[in-house]
Amino acid sequence: MEQNNNFFRELVELSRSVYTMEPELYQTYNVKRGLRNADGSGVLVGLTKVGEVHGYVLDEGEKLPIFGSLRYRGIDVEEIVRACRKERRFGFEEVAYLLLFGSLPSKDTLDKFNKYLGSIRELPANFTEDMILKAPSRDIMNKLARSVLALYSYDDDPDNNSLENVLRQSFELIARFPVIIAHAYQAKSHYHDGKSLILHTPVAEYSTAQNFLHLMRPDNEFTPLEAEILDLALMLHAEHGGGNNSAFTTHVVSSSGTDTYSAIAAAIGSLKGPKHGGANARVMGMIEDFKANITDITDEKQIREHIVKILKKETYDHSGLVYGIGHAVYTKSDPRAVLLRENALTLAKQKGMEDEFYLYDIIARNTPKLFAEIKKSDKVMAPNVDFYSGFVYKMLNIPPEVYTPIFAMSRIVGWCAHRIEEITVSDRIIRPAYKAVSRKIPYVLLNER
Repeated sequence: MEQNNNFFRELVELSRSVYTMEPELYQTYNVKRGLRNADGSGVLVGLTKVGEVHGYVLDEGEKLPIFGSLRYRGIDVEEIVRACRKERRFGFEEVAYLLLFGSLPSKDTLDKFNKYLGSIRELPANFTEDMILKAPSRDIMNKLARSVLALYSYDDDPDNNSLENVLRQSFELIARFPVIIAHAYQAKSHYHDGKSLILHTPVAEYSTAQNFLHLMRPDNEFTPLEAEILDLALMLHAEHGGGNNSAFTTHVVSSSGTDTYSAIAAAIGSLKGPKHGGANARVMGMIEDFKANITDITDEKQIREHIVKILKKETYDHSGLVYGIGHAVYTKSDPRAVLLRENALTLAKQKGMEDEFYLYDIIARNTPKLFAEIKKSDKVMAPNVDFYSGFVYKMLNIPPEVYTPIFAMSRIVGWCAHRIEEITVSDRIIRPAYKAVSRKIPYVLLNER
């Protein structure tokens, strides 16, 4: 055993020397690292009608900051949210219909769509027992991906990529994600944390947000405001253009002609990463670092001093990043964060957590100025949706392990729309180029090495 361990350590050290790349080579061959242009904008690699993210304008080659906007099929998401809130109705299902079919549904069509989703929420017979309880995972995103792949085996026609079949698969995934996530969490809570196993079945008449709270709460109880704010979060996370990592993953994998379950499982793997959907958990960890190191979470002077320590890599994870502030596209504002902040304050007042809300607000207000001073940067930045989403979920008594899965529960809609767009509009496998920069060397016979 010790000999094997020593050999493995030798291989690790060998790998350190092999997997290197001289930074100047990227400039020599004009490689856009991360598919980003020199000004930070994304390299144009495709066209989409699903969603549009607008965070700046280019004027004679200069990137000019603007207040951000997000459009679903051409409609500003803020208009959708405000209309649904004004009419006191849930909006995620309307957003799902819009993203999948390109237009707003009539009241009758929306009612039929809601009833259809309600009728297919339950998982296949024995799925929870065989696929979730028998192999519980500490990581809910991994369990979600595994469950999606397992659904392939329960599908009588899994490889058929006709529009009709992929739509049917998409509806089932959208409807079932809340159940898979809730059951996966309950299995983790029971088998890994030693808590009671409590499993509920979905209610056909409930919205997606209502169902998830019903499934997660031991007593099934939730307030109308809690369901409304979770519904808002789902609406805001449903889609974010074709260039975000998980949507692009969906396009890439779908372009190979593979099945829906494989494509969506790949997107889940992408979203799990802390640079993508896992960012809100980093925000929550950072907030706890603030609370542990300052005596008054409403004292702006103390908060400013701690922000400086984070930016100077003196605390938290020593990355120098204030998580949740700044975005790859948005500059002056992230419209999702603006809408979530408004509703977070309402919930904070109901939950008696206003002081913590103002801690977030002070960080959001001061970080851009301090970042400019310390980093000597003119980058324009504002809070992104991840800055407030974790706080909202905390106020909803949702455990941190489920924050990113909630993101997936919403974004499955966008993924399905992008998958359908890829397989119906494009007919070419996505195959970008990588320049080989290794030198040519001759093969050496084994007895001569």
